[in-house]
Amino acid sequence: MAGMAGAANLGDFAGAIGIRAQESALIQELKAGSEDAYAWLVGEFHQPVYSLVYRILTDPADAADTTQEVFLKVFRGMKHFHGESSLKTWIYRIAIHEASNRRRWWFRHKSKETSVEQSEGDSQSCSSTEINLALVDHHKSPFDAVADHEVQARVEAELRNVAEPYRTAVVLRDIEDLSYEQIAEITQVSLGTVKSRITRGRAALRKRLDEYVRVVGPELGLKPAELSRSGNCTKKVEVAS
Repeated sequence: MAGMAGAANLGDFAGAIGIRAQESALIQELKAGSEDAYAWLVGEFHQPVYSLVYRILTDPADAADTTQEVFLKVFRGMKHFHGESSLKTWIYRIAIHEASNRRRWWFRHKSKETSVEQSEGDSQSCSSTEINLALVDHHKSPFDAVADHEVQARVEAELRNVAEPYRTAVVLRDIEDLSYEQIAEITQVSLGTVKSRITRGRAALRKRLDEYVRVVGPELGLKPAELSRSGNCTKKVEVAS
């Protein structure tokens, strides 16, 4: 058994080396101005970057504009990228920076001009099965257990109301499925701060969803306390560009 475990670990190590070698070769092609390499980069990262930016800005038009800016920064900055982190981590760091800058600008210049587009009564009705899937398993989040688009939309809507930087931390961990170390690299804060932000973000999201359960719970026999005992409140959900 020990021999098998050692072989598995060796295989994982070899696989990791192979991945790094492939990424290194790709970076060299990008630095050389390869159009094929840039086309691959956009195809691979456009949707993830847009989804990440959208969850920070919550406005599709702003998210689309900011995503374009992110890739411009990536293209222009590629010659200065020396592989201190993974390519994905570097791109996400740029995306977070650009989205945060855009968000600050929005609060200074646009907040008074923009009407609220989200409907207060969005997705109020769900079947008993859907809600139970979302809330009964105390080890899973609503996103982990539920495939229904209405419930996902509700949790997404509440996630948008979680304050920064806690929302971004939750998005990176529970939606983008990044490690604590990767999130620390991207956001440039300590591991302790990352864990604290994720904990507070999840708690804030659970609190917002608790109110949702108060609305639909009585007819379904659910109690708000059931949600407060649940685990994470997020899972990967695609955002259409």
